Amino acid sequence: TLSKMSLDEKIGQMTELSIDVLGDWKDGEFFLDPQKLHEAIAVYKVGSVLNAPGGPTAQTPAKWEKLIGQIQEVSMKEIGIPCIYGLDQTHGTTYTLGGVLFPQNINVGASFNPTLARRAAEITAYETRAANCPWTYSPTVDLTRDPRWSRVWENYGEDPLVNAIMGAQQVKGFQGDNPNKIGRHNIATSVKHYLGYGAPRTGKDRTPAYISPSDLREKFFEPYRACIEAGALTVMVNSGSINGRPVHANNELLTKWLKEDLNWDGMIVTDWADINNLYTREYVAHDKKEAIEMAINAG
Repeated sequence: TLSKMSLDEKIGQMTELSIDVLGDWKDGEFFLDPQKLHEAIAVYKVGSVLNAPGGPTAQTPAKWEKLIGQIQEVSMKEIGIPCIYGLDQTHGTTYTLGGVLFPQNINVGASFNPTLARRAAEITAYETRAANCPWTYSPTVDLTRDPRWSRVWENYGEDPLVNAIMGAQQVKGFQGDNPNKIGRHNIATSVKHYLGYGAPRTGKDRTPAYISPSDLREKFFEPYRACIEAGALTVMVNSGSINGRPVHANNELLTKWLKEDLNWDGMIVTDWADINNLYTREYVAHDKKEAIEMAINAG
């Protein structure tokens, strides 16, 4: 398939849009705009959509089925490649009305019970897939090393072994035991936020971390290694920098450690707007074009 694609199509497939830009709210309900949807997929060849519409209420399973189905229908008709849709189902089916909510991961970690982690992921996968969504940005296996950090609740605590065991069980719960054949009740995972995201120097989210090389490799890397060995299909990247180098521009971490050292052929996805942030926030790129070049070459 790749050999048949034009450069524009490859770029489009690497682009992920929030669903908000494809539609509008009317009388308290979200609707896709046929013209906007057609332009995104037929003209720009966009390959991925994420998030829930930012309105007053969550969507029902039937509404999700309709929205994602409309996107898929256009994608298959115009470019012949399925669109991949993703949601942050971090503690249950959080973006669907009537979905089961589970304790945050910090509480699951406190149970020291991997069976609970796997069962929660299985139920979340079942409900997410029932609403036509095939992909989740979960589990989160950052190591919480600073209580000031605003996302302590999202992972399994400070310990690399607990995060590794719980994260691996959640991957198997979401995806099933065979990553090469995702079942009809399973969904793909995106393990996040690779890596060192939970140890910012200031305690503020999406800010620089300073971590010794040995801690980075032996402790912070370990949960991601365990999740990939459990079959994780995708990984999401840390928004910030480690030891002065933005992770989105770090070839050693994204290509050597993940792809080469683990012999992994999965997909790496950015976090929100973070390629652009190489230019607008990190100031390591001259412009947006160079930021894109740096991120692609990093992996």
